[in-house]
Amino acid sequence: MDDLDTELIALLRDDARLPVATLAKKLRVARATVQNRIARLERDGVIVGYTLRLKPHVEAHRIRAIMGIEVDGNHAQEVLRVLRGHPAVTALHTTNGRWDLMAELRADNLESFDRVLGAIRMIDGIATTETSILLTTHKL
Repeated sequence: MDDLDTELIALLRDDARLPVATLAKKLRVARATVQNRIARLERDGVIVGYTLRLKPHVEAHRIRAIMGIEVDGNHAQEVLRVLRGHPAVTALHTTNGRWDLMAELRADNLESFDRVLGAIRMIDGIATTETSILLTTHKL
């Protein structure tokens, strides 16, 4: 990846729906260059998909939380595999420090959130968890 790829990715992160013509104008290159770069980045697995982000107030009724997870021994890959398939887990991060993994969680209400916590705590290989509910988002 070069500087042009980096700039292109930054623009797509801000708005993945920008037309190729607009991207080309902002990057000061030809449309074909942008199309070829995007195709290459997708083919090489740098860009793995496109998604949308909602403002927090749109999903205000949903419970959002961060869960720190300590994994027993060498079970990290097994735990990651199970968590990747869990519908309430929206993101997973490996970390250094106190927690081996950080999971971003979502649930529709406190009752379903309680069930999510219980299910995750029962996964073989998880030693300890600590969960913090997210109250307000100040920056996306």
